[in-house]
Amino acid sequence: ISLKEIPCGACALPVCIFAGNTALFTREFSLSTNETFVISTTDRGEIDAELYKELVDGKTLHLFESANQKLTAATEERIEFLPHYHTLVQCGMYEYYASEGQKALPYAFAELIDNALSATARNSGIRRIEIRLLFDESQGGPAVVVMDNGCGMTSKQLNNWAVYRLSKFIRENGMKSEETSYVRPDPVPRSLNSDISYFGVGGKQAVFYIGQSVRMISKPAGSPDVHEFVMSKEDFERKQMNKEVIYSGFIRNRKPGDYSHVNESEEQFLRSIVTEEEGKESFTAVVITRVQQEHVTFLKHNFSLWTRELAHTYHYYIHGVDGNNQKKMRINDHVSNIDIQITLLERSPRIPRVMNLREVENDMQTLYINSSFSTFEFKATGAGDSLVEGLIRYHPFLYDRETYPVDPYALEDEDEDCVILNSEARGKRPIFECFWNGRFEWCSRPKKAGAVPLECYNRISGVLFANDRFQVSTNKLTFMDLELQLRDNNTIFTRVHNGQELRVKIEREFTNWLKECHERFDKQVMFQGFLGSTTRTDVATKRLQSPWAQFHTIKWDGKTYKKGQCVKSVKTNPVFVGSIVKFLLYGEHEGDVYGTGGYVQVALEPKELYDELRIIPISKIDRLAAAATIKKKIEDELAKLPDQLRVTWPEGNTWAENEARPAGTPMGPVKVEILNKKGDSMSRLPVAGTTKKLLIELKVIWHSPKGDVQTNSHIGVHSSKWEYWFKPMENLSKLGKYTLHLQTMLSDNSASEWAGKRLPNHTLKFSIKEGEAVSFVLGIISSPVHVGVPFSIPLDFRDEFDYPTQPPCDIKPQLECSSLQLSYEGIAFGTTCVIKNVRAMGKISHQNKMYTVKVHIPGLKQDSQSLQIVLQPGPPHTLVVLPDGDVPSVENRTPANFRVEVHDEYQNITTQPKLTVRCQLLGAPDLPVDVVDCSNTGSGLLLTKPLLLKTVNAEQILTAKFNIPNHRTVACVERKLRVLPSSRISRLEVYRQEEGSDDVMVLQNAERIDWTAGDTLGNLRFRLYDEGNRLVSLRPKLTSMIKVNWTADINAEELSQGKLPPLSVPSQAQREHFYHVSFHDQHTVNFSFIIVPRPDEPERLRVNLSESTVKMGEILSGNIYVELVDQYGNKTDCLNADIVKTLSVSADGLDKSALAIEWQASSGRLSVCRVRFVGGTLGPRELCFKYQDMMEFVRIEVTAGPPVQIKLLEKPEMPLQVVNGQGLGAPLVVQLCDEWGNPSPDQRIEIMMKALMPKLKIKSLISSQPVDSEGKACFVLETISGPKGVHQLQFRGSFGRKGIPGPVVKLNLIPDPNKPVELSIKYDSAASLRAGDIFPVFTVIVISEDGTPVRNICPANLSMLLWKGTVSGSYPPSTASTLKCSKRKDTENDDCFCFRDKQIPELAGQYVVQFVLALDETKHLWSKQTPLNVVANKAVKLAPETPASTPVVSNSSNRTNRTLLDSLNLKIMDQYSNAAGEGLDGKVIVTVKGTRDVVLPLFENGETSVSYSLTNGETLITDLALLENSPGVDGAEYILQFSAEIHQKSVAIAPYILPLRFCNDAENQKAIVSISKKKDRLSQTVLMYQEFFDTNNQLTSELECQVRDATHKLNELKPELMKCGLDVSELTTVSTIEKVINDKKAILTKTENQPLRKCGISDPFKGSPQVLGKVGHLAQVEDDDAAKVISWHILGDMDCVVTETTSAAKKIYDDTQGRQQVIPLETVFWRPNDRPLPHIRNGSPLFRPIGNPEFVKDMLIFPEHVESCNKVFASLLGDTILIDDLDSANHYRRGVVQNKMQCPTLLTRQGERIRSNGKFGGLQNKAPSIEKLRGQVFGAPLPKEYNRIRHQMELLQQCRVAMQKASEVRSEYNSHLEHLQSPEMKQKQQDLQQQEQELRELEETLASTPTRLYAVRVKRILEPETPEPSVPSKRSRRKTRKLGTSTVL
Repeated sequence: ISLKEIPCGACALPVCIFAGNTALFTREFSLSTNETFVISTTDRGEIDAELYKELVDGKTLHLFESANQKLTAATEERIEFLPHYHTLVQCGMYEYYASEGQKALPYAFAELIDNALSATARNSGIRRIEIRLLFDESQGGPAVVVMDNGCGMTSKQLNNWAVYRLSKFIRENGMKSEETSYVRPDPVPRSLNSDISYFGVGGKQAVFYIGQSVRMISKPAGSPDVHEFVMSKEDFERKQMNKEVIYSGFIRNRKPGDYSHVNESEEQFLRSIVTEEEGKESFTAVVITRVQQEHVTFLKHNFSLWTRELAHTYHYYIHGVDGNNQKKMRINDHVSNIDIQITLLERSPRIPRVMNLREVENDMQTLYINSSFSTFEFKATGAGDSLVEGLIRYHPFLYDRETYPVDPYALEDEDEDCVILNSEARGKRPIFECFWNGRFEWCSRPKKAGAVPLECYNRISGVLFANDRFQVSTNKLTFMDLELQLRDNNTIFTRVHNGQELRVKIEREFTNWLKECHERFDKQVMFQGFLGSTTRTDVATKRLQSPWAQFHTIKWDGKTYKKGQCVKSVKTNPVFVGSIVKFLLYGEHEGDVYGTGGYVQVALEPKELYDELRIIPISKIDRLAAAATIKKKIEDELAKLPDQLRVTWPEGNTWAENEARPAGTPMGPVKVEILNKKGDSMSRLPVAGTTKKLLIELKVIWHSPKGDVQTNSHIGVHSSKWEYWFKPMENLSKLGKYTLHLQTMLSDNSASEWAGKRLPNHTLKFSIKEGEAVSFVLGIISSPVHVGVPFSIPLDFRDEFDYPTQPPCDIKPQLECSSLQLSYEGIAFGTTCVIKNVRAMGKISHQNKMYTVKVHIPGLKQDSQSLQIVLQPGPPHTLVVLPDGDVPSVENRTPANFRVEVHDEYQNITTQPKLTVRCQLLGAPDLPVDVVDCSNTGSGLLLTKPLLLKTVNAEQILTAKFNIPNHRTVACVERKLRVLPSSRISRLEVYRQEEGSDDVMVLQNAERIDWTAGDTLGNLRFRLYDEGNRLVSLRPKLTSMIKVNWTADINAEELSQGKLPPLSVPSQAQREHFYHVSFHDQHTVNFSFIIVPRPDEPERLRVNLSESTVKMGEILSGNIYVELVDQYGNKTDCLNADIVKTLSVSADGLDKSALAIEWQASSGRLSVCRVRFVGGTLGPRELCFKYQDMMEFVRIEVTAGPPVQIKLLEKPEMPLQVVNGQGLGAPLVVQLCDEWGNPSPDQRIEIMMKALMPKLKIKSLISSQPVDSEGKACFVLETISGPKGVHQLQFRGSFGRKGIPGPVVKLNLIPDPNKPVELSIKYDSAASLRAGDIFPVFTVIVISEDGTPVRNICPANLSMLLWKGTVSGSYPPSTASTLKCSKRKDTENDDCFCFRDKQIPELAGQYVVQFVLALDETKHLWSKQTPLNVVANKAVKLAPETPASTPVVSNSSNRTNRTLLDSLNLKIMDQYSNAAGEGLDGKVIVTVKGTRDVVLPLFENGETSVSYSLTNGETLITDLALLENSPGVDGAEYILQFSAEIHQKSVAIAPYILPLRFCNDAENQKAIVSISKKKDRLSQTVLMYQEFFDTNNQLTSELECQVRDATHKLNELKPELMKCGLDVSELTTVSTIEKVINDKKAILTKTENQPLRKCGISDPFKGSPQVLGKVGHLAQVEDDDAAKVISWHILGDMDCVVTETTSAAKKIYDDTQGRQQVIPLETVFWRPNDRPLPHIRNGSPLFRPIGNPEFVKDMLIFPEHVESCNKVFASLLGDTILIDDLDSANHYRRGVVQNKMQCPTLLTRQGERIRSNGKFGGLQNKAPSIEKLRGQVFGAPLPKEYNRIRHQMELLQQCRVAMQKASEVRSEYNSHLEHLQSPEMKQKQQDLQQQEQELRELEETLASTPTRLYAVRVKRILEPETPEPSVPSKRSRRKTRKLGTSTVL
């Protein structure tokens, strides 16, 4: 709770302001607890917690019972109203913009220059003023500094400067003891002191208009201190925010050069300015910072423009009182000591620009001074010592143009459709200008024509010099009271002539002077022979169609032109000749009259070709054309008829007469030109009135055996670039003779004759023969073919059109077969070509196998063909007998069983008829012979019967001999056969024999037996032999005598069977064991043996591994030891050196060639080394050791090998198509790999990207980088540029000095057809450029990279720059003039940009023209600089270099008073004052002439004329005087006419006229002058008022119309918004609509960021001319399943490029070397097909389908090119139908077919396809997953909701704009209505009525008798003149100008 004293009414009441507690209120005001009350502000805002925070002390509050309670008494509220700081900061914004609009900046500088001029007024030396523009941001800019070397300011004066509106008259400039009042400056010539400020606002207006902060630095003379003061908008804002006193600050007093207070980082430039202070006596520097950016841009880009404006403003300050008169020498007495320099400093390396205003030569005052022919000088002295000096200059009309200088800043209305009848020189601009502005009635244009034509008043310019007695506006741009003071009766006007002041009637003097200037200097046309008036319907503007006066004759420039006379036009397009019909002059005329221009109607000649009348300006009659020239012109016109055809072959492939060319040879292109008799090319008959275009008809006739056949027929239309051009004809493929006919025809009726004569034609005969061989066909060969048996292959060669032709002479066929070796002996040429003695060699898998033989002939277009051969084995070559190893052993009476096979040369089992194999045994008598038949199988068995030999006591070796009786060339084969005899028992023999086995191991007595340890030596048997070594059968009696020592348990039964008890061998192989078997009979037969336990049979392999990890490609360190062990772990001795060959080591990717297995005899084991892996995947590998049937595995970890290669992931089709200057859509990812392609993550390797061709420029974020953890590196190619063609981009890795090769990417660089690279300029270089004429048309063609013209160029970006000088450098100077491109005509090509109707400079000399194309804000494309030589125009006049003053003479005896001219130099010039008298000699005759029949003065020779010599176009007139007492009329005006008579009679020179006047004055009636003056003044004022009120009425009507239109537009949008689902009732304000728009925009952004299916096919051709793009990018499909199956269905066409024309397709085909498939639209046949689905007939379904069938083409969405895409996809998809699943598809097809309808291809959303023939199933009819399509799939469109929201946003934006517009125009309309009802406007209505009444009274007075004039005159002298009537305010005048009214107020 806080208590405040709040004044309420007249008393102060204690009020409790509460925050949530009302108890204190009720107690303070004695309120009951149940009584309600409200506390509010005076605005009835109820006090709550939030509003309480905003209360301040002194705020008045009200205590009410309710918020709506009425006041019971009046209250008061205290307020404060201090001016806002915007009053100061924005004081200049309105003043400058209101007066000068966008050109206000120079006038802001002018205010600061004025202050500097005042400060330097008392300088004895140079008055130096410098403006520095510091636009180097690195130095703290931008800033503007204005420096002068004036008297400086004290601290008090600096304080006064800061006070807004502190006038100089009331300023206190120091202490009381030092106070000095304002001292008026000393008078100077023409008051050039700039001391005309009264208000104390100019400096502040200027600095805050330029920037937002100003620093004033000044040092007064005689003071050692520098005073510095800073004032800024930022400081004002800070003070307002902190509630400080705004209008207060500090002045820093410091020593010169002290910059310790300067912020180095923000204002570095200020240091150098402060440093310059040292050594200066006095100075002032105005430093303006925080310069507005638009001002910085204007000052930099328009440097010459605003410096020229300043030079115009201060023209007489910097050039002296006489100005920059270039025609005469400067008078030293009036040379100015003012030096104003402007410097523009920008960031390095830009060169500073320095401009001294004295060096500007093209400011308006310089142009006014130097283009005038005569000057009227006067003075006006008013009350007090007010003084105005004035100059009025005359700029005459010369023949066909006004010489009044063109103001580049004047805003003139332009209407191209309006006929300019009489262009006024000055137009509607004010007479007087140059920083002081005023107007006088006596020099303004009168209402009615008088002695002087009205247009003469528009040929004057003037300047006023006023002293400081006339107040100016706060911005110094207009005077406030000058016009009123000059109209005062006490104002005295005097005319200054030759330095003498004469008090005269200024209006009369001015009118006489203007009349004299008109008669002397204006060169107009005299119209004679009036023929009546007419109306011109050819004039577009209706009000200018009538009246037009018609004349018979004109006199112009000393020549007479009459009706019927033949003339020639000039500056017309085209130039023509014709006879004059009549002359036309706009206006109502009845007799002879002078005119500044007019028109002439001409009938074109010769009439045989032209039947046309043309109206042209008279100025376009060629005055220099001779009759002979015109006659020759007519003859030349007749020679323009076509005469012959000129046929050329642009590509050099000329077809000669009767020449034979191969079939298919393109004929053309053919260029045909129609030539007239002059040899000039033409495209139409030169006939006037109608367009007779010429065509060329081309026909090609084939003289076939059945008659003539027309193969080609084309009509050629003329092209400005290629004449008549016929594209190549590529259909000449028929053999035979041909004739080419070319015939000229008329376009309108196809006639081949004109005027009874056949138009030019041309005939060419030629023939077509077969072409070179491009393909071949294989003939039929005999079948079958046997291995190794030679055969022949016939070849039939064909040309491109399948005609038989001769084979190439150097062919070398190549034969290929996948599993066979083919060879041949040579080629046989004859009627057919044959490959001789072809042999097929190789092993075949089975009989009658089909092999494909590929024949490849290099050099042919179709260089490969294939044929099928059936290959069978060859003839017998080798006999193979099996087994083929050791000698087989057989017992007697057992078969031998030999297998035989018959092989051909390549080990194929062969068969032959009668193929038998014979076997004969040798080595014993009576051996059998065996034979087997192999005719069918090629193999068989021999010796299958038992051998029946005689008794054999021992084994016997036999020889088996095998041979083929019918094939002696097959070598015989022999095999050995061992035959064993039968056994007889004769001894005790112990042997071992397995059960059921015939294998017997016989033990030898005392034999050492190595037996498997731990094994049981069982199956021991014994046998008994007799002496005959025959086996004795065992009996129990005998067997009971057998004893053994290894066991006592003997089984007698087994023993009787010859079995010994089993023997258990110890398991450890350590020592020997003795065993004994004995037979105890009559004698004992002992048998013993020793068993040495040996390791068991190898049970397994034991592998010892020393290292388990190895890199791919490297050798495993250490050895691997391999041993064989038994089941007990005993090392076996099975390994030996021979077993090394049988041990196999295997693993995936094992390099067996490097593997080494060694036998270590010392250890008895195998050592395996050099284990190396060379392939396969990384990770663990199972190394398998195998010996016989034993295998052992060990695991070795294989890691990536050393990196040796770099691969490109996802390698695209090469070469990549790239548009020059663009980048690749996807990055290039490379993988570091070892030798076998395994990823190598060696991050020490750095991969570099390098272009193999130096001209290929690639912009990428990185050019080299190390690989990542996966061994990958990614390169993004942003832009690729270089010459057209295929380029190579190489990737290479490096590690130290080791290089790793990488892939080479081929890039096919396609030129960008839309990138400008050159400007081609064409113009008529032979044309003569005469000063002031029109340039020939400059045609600019923008050439692209591929050499074709670029059409999509905005003409506004093309500029033509013209400057005087010579060719130097690549860029034009800053002073160059800029000309814009002309509007394209309908007849011009769209690739040409023309600059036409550009005027040649009027000053002769060397010029340079250059053209520039603005590509963007920083890049420009410049053409070459073209030099131009501008020569003087034709000699037309005689004139002095410097205009002479008007001689004023008398007939006095004093010769000085009679002297007309002391010295005058005259030259023959053209109309632009260029010397044009080279080679012209003669004389100049000076003649005195007068008006009417007045007495003429005489020269000293007593004559009215005198002559002087003229040499080379120049003469000097000296000492010209009148005769003493010469006759003449006192006060009359005469002229001196200087006429040139030269020897060249054809040249007409206009004489030079110089006025001559006697100086005696005559009395005039002053009363008439006074009344007329007041009457004119009133008339002008009334007119101004009427125009003012008309303008307001017009504005009211326009605003009413705008309000209606805005309301109507808003009402139209509301129904549209409702249709889109928007609630219109909520859209009532602009802010509400903007909120809805932002919400919708957020939804769109979210939708756009959602992932969508996109087509991943690269499309570098998109955007090229006449290219639509690739098929995959042209359409979109919404459903994912449908998109997958449709994309797969036309997968082969997805990357096909669609073009509009065949030429565009052929270009892409050539650029890609034929690798890119293309389809031109113009070759696609398409017929609109609206047929329903096949199951619908006549609008009714034939059956009820299932699965939702629909045409595929109807599911495609085309974002652009809808019509073209319909054609393309109709040809690709046809009537293909999409249905849900395969069952539905089969059901649909069955129903369609049963109704006898053709069913198209069916696709299912599940990915199946049923072809149109009904086939389905298989991988070829099943679509893969969408991922496997690798991006070759149609993209998905944005959701439909997205388009709906976009449409809503568009309507909302339109509604917002319409609502804003309606609000603005309604506000403006209401404001305007209030203004019309204001007291000020009502007072103006009354003033208008009063002044109209006064005007009527004056008119009645002037209409009265002359006798009353004297009384009126006396009355007016005695009575003071009525005050000047008021005029509309400045505000209204600006309103008028805004509306486009041209009235100058």
